[in-house]
Amino acid sequence: MKKLLAVGAVALGLAACNPNNPTDRTVGGALIGGGAGALVGGLATGTAGGALAGAAIGGVGGAIVGNATTPRCEYYWYRGRRYQQC
Repeated sequence: MKKLLAVGAVALGLAACNPNNPTDRTVGGALIGGGAGALVGGLATGTAGGALAGAAIGGVGGAIVGNATTPRCEYYWYRGRRYQQC
């Protein structure tokens, strides 16, 4: 039980990191998409090949969506000056 609490505390600490990092969101999207794709592919076909194909397709799709939905905090003023708002 203590190990589970320690792992949970570490995971909670890592979750508090900057959510606007494109790399973090890409990796997170790939992991979530891969897991969901493996689950759906495995249940739909009932074979390991279906699960692997679902994981590959879901991982790529999740990575693309995770990167595309990252908020961009850089803005440009009309005179060309760059600033950050986040």
